[in-house]
Amino acid sequence: MGSQVSKQVERRKAVHTEKKTLADLKKLGEDYPGSDYHPSDRKNWMSELNPDKLVINKVVWPGTHDSATNKIGIPCITRPFAQCQSLSIYNQLEMGTRVIDIRVQEDRRVCHGILLTYSIDVVIKDVKKFLSETQSEIIIFEVRTEFGHEDPPEFDKYLQDQLGDYLVPQDESIFEKTIAELLPKRVICVWKPRKSPQPQRGSPLWSAGYLRDNWINTDLPSTKFDSNMKHLSEQQPVTSRKYFYRVENTVTPVADNPVLCVKPVTERIHGYARLFINQCFSKGLADRLQVFSSDFIDKDFVDACVGLTRARIEGKA
Repeated sequence: MGSQVSKQVERRKAVHTEKKTLADLKKLGEDYPGSDYHPSDRKNWMSELNPDKLVINKVVWPGTHDSATNKIGIPCITRPFAQCQSLSIYNQLEMGTRVIDIRVQEDRRVCHGILLTYSIDVVIKDVKKFLSETQSEIIIFEVRTEFGHEDPPEFDKYLQDQLGDYLVPQDESIFEKTIAELLPKRVICVWKPRKSPQPQRGSPLWSAGYLRDNWINTDLPSTKFDSNMKHLSEQQPVTSRKYFYRVENTVTPVADNPVLCVKPVTERIHGYARLFINQCFSKGLADRLQVFSSDFIDKDFVDACVGLTRARIEGKA
């Protein structure tokens, strides 16, 4: 018992030290090209930046981690241990989110580990509603079979039937195209099954290798911040690669953590998205940043990504 208590005390000290490290770094400034920009209409921010000039590989895509968890589990009982977003998929898209991360199990219900929420049909309905209300917004829609579960039967056919003419076919040439050149196709759907065959070139769906990341499972904010930077440094510039690379501005509870609810843990890093972009410039890595995701996404996170995107279009970044 004594060793366990000692371990928890050391863990709390480590968290405090790492939070202070980021807070001290933030005091030095978090400006970067485009950091003062705020879109007048987040729901249509891609349209606002001009689809004829906005090249796919120049976009800094604001995304959400475990996107469809706003109603997961049982309120006040199991939900705090798995909820990573408080908004519906539609409200996230309306706020400016453009990368959605969905995990499913065998019966097409969305899940996070063993906890369940609504059917994927609810997600699709929200996506289609958003698409029907906008004209030039492109979405990266990632769907994966959750770890420990089997692939939903014929799920690739389901996605194709549901999203139909919106789907951008798997073709590496799109990375050098503008948004206007993709239209009226508007959904880059990345399907990541665990056992089923991966989508092939020319398919309406994209295979797992086109949306990559290096997940670091930690509750320590500075450790995650530095690890994100290290893995980003190992990537090619966005103009040289033919896949999307994601950095996640999140930390998550781990087994030996005295705090097991998602929100208080992820808040340790939540406010440092702009600092991360600032440090990308300081370290010469800004040309590698592409998909940037967050738990509990908010307007400032969206604006941070959109501002850098605008600066790239204007040749300032």
